[in-house]
Formats: sequence, C-alpha cells, structure tokens
Amino acid sequence: MSKSQDLLSYIREGRTMTQREKLNLIVQLSIPSILAQLSATVMFFIDASMVGHLGAKASASIGIVESTGWLMGGLASAVNMGFSVQVAHFIGANDFEGARRVLRQSLICSLVWSVILSFSCLAISPFLPYWLGGSAEIASDASLYFAIIGLCGIFFQMEGLAGSMLKCSGNMKVPSMLNIGMCVMDVVFNYLFIYILDLGVMGAAMGTGLAELVTAILMLYFLLVKSDMLHLKGRPGSFRPKSDTIGTAFKIGAPMGLQHMLMGGAYVVSTYIVAPLGTVAIAAHSLAITVESLCYMPGYGIAEAATTLVGQGIGAGQRTLTRSFAHLSVGLGIIVMTLMGILMWIFAPQLMTLMSPVDEVIAVGTSILRIEAWAEPLFAAAIVCNGVFVGAGDTLKPAIMNLLSMWGVRLTLAWYLAKDYGLKGVWMAMATELTFRGIIFLWRLFVGKWNQKLITTPKQS
Repeated sequence: MSKSQDLLSYIREGRTMTQREKLNLIVQLSIPSILAQLSATVMFFIDASMVGHLGAKASASIGIVESTGWLMGGLASAVNMGFSVQVAHFIGANDFEGARRVLRQSLICSLVWSVILSFSCLAISPFLPYWLGGSAEIASDASLYFAIIGLCGIFFQMEGLAGSMLKCSGNMKVPSMLNIGMCVMDVVFNYLFIYILDLGVMGAAMGTGLAELVTAILMLYFLLVKSDMLHLKGRPGSFRPKSDTIGTAFKIGAPMGLQHMLMGGAYVVSTYIVAPLGTVAIAAHSLAITVESLCYMPGYGIAEAATTLVGQGIGAGQRTLTRSFAHLSVGLGIIVMTLMGILMWIFAPQLMTLMSPVDEVIAVGTSILRIEAWAEPLFAAAIVCNGVFVGAGDTLKPAIMNLLSMWGVRLTLAWYLAKDYGLKGVWMAMATELTFRGIIFLWRLFVGKWNQKLITTPKQS
C-alpha cells in the first residue's frame, strides 16, 4: 500500500491525523493532478502555438468556438461528478460494493449523455461561428473544427468518467499519468495531421480526438480491470440505472450542469463581446487564455485532491477532519497560484511570442495577461473552494454564487469597459470578477454549512 493510500485509510477508519500528515496527504494527492493539469495546459499551449503559426485567421477560427467547447465539456463533467462523488462517499464509509453499484450505472448514463451531446454539437456546428459574430473568412474552419471535437466528445466523456472514479478512490497517479500520455499523443498526432498531412485546423481537431480515444480505452481498462477498490472483473452485477442513484446524481450534478451551461453561455457572450474587436483581438484573447491556464491549472489539481479528501471524509462522517482538509487545501492553492501569477506577469511577452509570430497579437496578449496576473491568488481560492464543496455534495449554492459573479460582475463590466478600452477592458472585467468570486467563496468556506451536506452515505437498492 502506498503512503497516500495508507493515510487515506485513516479517514475511513476514524484514526487521528496530525497537521503534518494532513498536509502530506494533500500534497501527495495534488502533485500527480497538478502535473496532469500542467501537461494538459502544455498540450493546449502547443496546439495553439501550432495553429497560431498558421496565422491569425487559423487561431481566430478555433478561438471563436472554444468557449462553446468548454460549455459542452462542462456538461459532460457535471454528469461524471454526479456519480463519482457518490463513489467517494461510499468508499469513505467502507462500502465498496455500493461504490461498484454506482459505477456500473454511471457507465450507461454517461455513455447515453455523451451521445446526446456529440450529436448536438454536430447539429449546430454549421451555424455556430455566425451566431457568435464570426466573419465568413473563419466560419468554414471553425465549423469543421467544432464538429470533429463534438463527435469525439464520447471519448472525452468516458475518459473523464473513468478518471474521476479512479481519483475519488484515491488513485491519482494512474489517471494523471494517462492524461500526461494523452498530452504527448495529442502533440504527436497534431503535428502529423496539421503539418505532415497538411490538414490545418481540421488536423488539430483530429489529433486531439485520436488522443482522447486511446486515453479513454486505457483509463477504462485501469478502472474496470485493475482498480483494487472498483474493478468489475469477476464481480457481476446489474448495469440498469436505479432511481435512487440517478436521483442523488441529479442532486449533485444538476446544479453543476446548470452552472456549466450558464457559465459556458457567459463565455460565449464574452466571445461575442470580443468578436467585433477584430481578428487580432480574437486571436490574442484566445491565445492569452491558453497561456493563463498555465497559472490556474495547478489550482484545479489541488481542487481534485480536495474533492477526494472531502468526499471520503464526508462519507466517513468526520466533519472536523473534513473542514481541516478544506482549509489546508485552499491555503496551498493560493500559495501556488500566487507564485504562478508572478511568473506569468514577468514572462508574459516570452509566452505570447511562443504562441504567435504576429507582433500585434504578442503586444496585446502581453498587456492583458499582466492585468489578469493580479487576480490569480483569489482565483485560486474560488477554484479550490469549489472542489471542496463538490466533494461534500454541496453544489447548488456555489453554482448560484458562480453564476451571479459571472453574469452580474464580469459580463456587465466587460460590456461597459470594452466600449472604451477594447480587449483590455474585457480582461479588466475578468480580473475584477475573479477577485470578487474568490472573496465570496472564502466567506462560504469559513462561515457556511457546506460540510453538513450528504453526511450519511446515500442508500442504494
């Protein structure tokens, strides 16, 4: 048994943990996730750089539909978390058969949902660039890119489900290593399709889809065959979805799905605000977002560890330990992302140079990244706090907070400031909103009753 698995058993067994042991466990679970998140960011970074060197038009054709892709990915993730949080609670309660019952049902539900999302993407792909205010010169490539990415969403859904299940069981290393492998494959496949086969923007989508397919197969193998806690090999059982499991998944996942839908809609509106600013602005906006993700992906890695620890702590009924894990995780996230924000401010020109050869895109991108760098510490608080709340099954109020912050602060300010300050105004609004969001999430962490949610393990038939 690994050191992290040994410490996780302390939660299930109700054993006392020192502050050092708690922090050690958070770090051990976070490091593989942080590495995977960073590798994913590097993958997007290299992808964007490959496309960016085809010209501003190619970058804009992907950038115009990127926010809608995030929306679809968020809806996929919400369904996965609705089931994987239940699995974490069962594991925390030492009910491994209950965890496997939820897993079987999740495979069917997630597969059906992914098919619906994929065909929805295909149906809207010819019209989407025009709906978002894109010009005719980028519409064709943008539509094709979105259609291919949408059809590959089935692989994304199943890879994400298997990875979430493994992480909620405390196995961070396997999904993290597989995600790193996916990033390497994505770069190799993209180089092949974009440059060797000269497929341009379409090649970027094909390379990503093929990498997701291979990773989904491997991730499901490690979950269903090799996982100590969750493997189904030699353990027959029904895959038929049951009302109580679906009901609990809905209570957890529906607020997240609504949040992703409306947050994704907000990103789409933000793209709509940026689109009239011109091709250079669209390209700089898209590429700067990719660069900025180098800063916040470590926060998401720590948030994944927090979800696992809080989920198992809630399942074990240990409120005090759960709250301690939450506070330590958020503190660690703020420290790491503050350091990343400082580095981004310093090296913004060099990072943008890697993304595009166009001087104007580099200059604009540098200026907006330095605006955003100031918001990273409180953005970290919002990210990790949200991971804490998800692990507790407390998703409704945080979803409302996210939506009010995004629609009430960011978009309102972006619409107002873009008129006078252009793209800089949009990013000033973004930095202001992320700071506000971090403050309200910290308030809920310290004074809210989030750790009283789903204190008892849900009953399964």
